[in-house]
Amino acid sequence: MTPTQALSSPVRMGLVGVGWMGHLHTRALRRLRDHYPDLPEPQFVIAADSLAGQEAEARSRLGYEQFSTDWREVVSHPDVTAISVTAPNQMHAEVCIAAARAGKHIWGEKPLGRDAHETAAIAAAARKHDVRTIVGFNYRHVPLVQHARSLIEAGELGRLTRVRGTFLADYAADAAGAFSWRFERAKAGSGVLGDLMCHVVDLLEHLAGPVHSLVAQDSITHTHRPLPTAGAGTGASHFAAGGGDLVPVENEDHVNCLARFDNGATGSLEVGRALVGPHVSMGFEIHGTAGALAWNFERMNELRFYTRHPSGGDGFSTVFAAAAHGDFSRFQPGTGIPMGYDDLKVIEASRLVGSIVDGHPYGPTFDDAERATAVVAGMEASMRSGAWEHVL
Repeated sequence: MTPTQALSSPVRMGLVGVGWMGHLHTRALRRLRDHYPDLPEPQFVIAADSLAGQEAEARSRLGYEQFSTDWREVVSHPDVTAISVTAPNQMHAEVCIAAARAGKHIWGEKPLGRDAHETAAIAAAARKHDVRTIVGFNYRHVPLVQHARSLIEAGELGRLTRVRGTFLADYAADAAGAFSWRFERAKAGSGVLGDLMCHVVDLLEHLAGPVHSLVAQDSITHTHRPLPTAGAGTGASHFAAGGGDLVPVENEDHVNCLARFDNGATGSLEVGRALVGPHVSMGFEIHGTAGALAWNFERMNELRFYTRHPSGGDGFSTVFAAAAHGDFSRFQPGTGIPMGYDDLKVIEASRLVGSIVDGHPYGPTFDDAERATAVVAGMEASMRSGAWEHVL
């Protein structure tokens, strides 16, 4: 996707949520001029956050012309073309649906909704009002993931037989980590299902096709957490140590799932946020009758590819990200020079702006988020029933 036509007016951005992800969205949009000079440069009109103290960050550091403590001013602003929604999960549905009704294009973070019902309502509003959307399933954009998809589509693996996806993390491994909205069902919805499993589902279906049926189980590693001390942060990477009373964790820390795919392959999906050892071990293994692939985000720029040779010498080889893979050449000049996480968000930003330019929806869209949430809902149903469930 390389849109080249110019807009009659710039893409004018609003932001709801001036936290870490709001900063990342803005930086990614600003970097488009460096990596996608064929796209128009966004302008940064207005940012909103419930904390008035974020105004200085929004104006001086991020470069937004205006600030408000009311997100509705972003949605109703006549000069705003598109909105980044990086607020806490409980706000996503209200903000995104209002933005769609106002005709604003939307860059939404996952989980798009706290459950399948909210996500479906958001996606339906975007379709009804014909706005372009993108959702933060950024691992799709890894150049070697795109290469893996092309190898599978070209039949290099033969018939797919086994698919495994994982997202294993340690950000909540410390039992003394403070209780935050992430552990509260009313605010976050599910735990690792919405935070991590949606990534795994989207990535595996992007590569191997739809999940047909599944059975799943969940667990809570640390059943109680201390309330935070005054002024402590609760970011995803490093939870502050709590010092208050212990309160119960309301959503899951770990999920295991067995799955059958429409193409006949079987597989597993596993996620955890409270594991000692892995940091961001997000990846896949895909086996077929003629070859296999393996990739992990912690070694994002390397893909393991197993091929059979008639003369012998079967085995895995390492493919390094290169100009022939996805959008790699927009970021690095040669093989072996690594890309990073923030670069994936720049690619994501290009998909949003590109879709606004030419009117074509580039995935992953809100429809893709709705599909991933349907698979997650199947897991939740299986956890209640203890049985295999078909994905609706």
